Formats: sequence, structure tokens, C-alpha cells
Amino acid sequence: MVDAFCSTWKLVDSQNFDEYMKALGVGFATRQVGNVTKPTIIISKEGDKLVIKTQSTFKNTEISFKLGEEFDETTADDRNCKSTVSLDGDKIVHVQKWDGKETKFVREIKDGKMIMTLNFGDVQAVRTYEKA
Repeated sequence: MVDAFCSTWKLVDSQNFDEYMKALGVGFATRQVGNVTKPTIIISKEGDKLVIKTQSTFKNTEISFKLGEEFDETTADDRNCKSTVSLDGDKIVHVQKWDGKETKFVREIKDGKMIMTLNFGDVQAVRTYEKA
């Protein structure tokens, strides 16, 4: 099922992302950059690991992990998280935990696009990617 996600994706639409970053505690300057940056996400498999690379003019990040196994992640806004990524049906669910807080991203494919829904508390953002 992960194979459907293995591609290069370009951000084409972002809704409520500033509110989401604000809820996370991301500073004003970083939010300003985050709001105008259109990252490219490259998802691939390497053996039994999934690799997600996020590339932008602001910052590049890369995580490599086995599904269902907790790993250490440093986010683009420099939070140090304990993260777990798992499959839930045809969705990839990514949970980050830090300082007693938790955020969840759900990636799914709809009409050939990758829809990423980000949830933190009662704040939700939706980012839409198309194959590059």
C-alpha cells in the first residue's frame, strides 16, 4: 500500500497552516517563511524502511524509519520528537510526541493527489500535493 505514496510530490494548496504552526508554538519569522515555502516531498522505500525527504528553499529534512517503530525526529521548526509512522488502511499516519504534546499527520491519496491533514489539539490544517 505504501507504494502509492512513493513518488515526488509538490505542494499546490495549503489551508490553515499558519494557525497550525501558531498552535505548535512556531515563532512569527519561521511561520512567515513556512507560509510562503512550497516544499517538495520525496517518499521512497529503502529495504524495509520508508524514507521521507522534504526539500524547500527554507530547509531540507529527511527521516528514515520502519513502519510502527518509534524513532527520534527533529522537525523543520527544531522540535525534538519521538515519532511513529504506521499504516491505517490506505493512509499513512505520522504521530509526533514532545514535551507532553502530540501532533498527528495523516497522508492519503485522493484523485491522484496526496492530501496531508495535520492535527494539533483542535487545530487542523490541510496541505495538498500533486505529483511533480
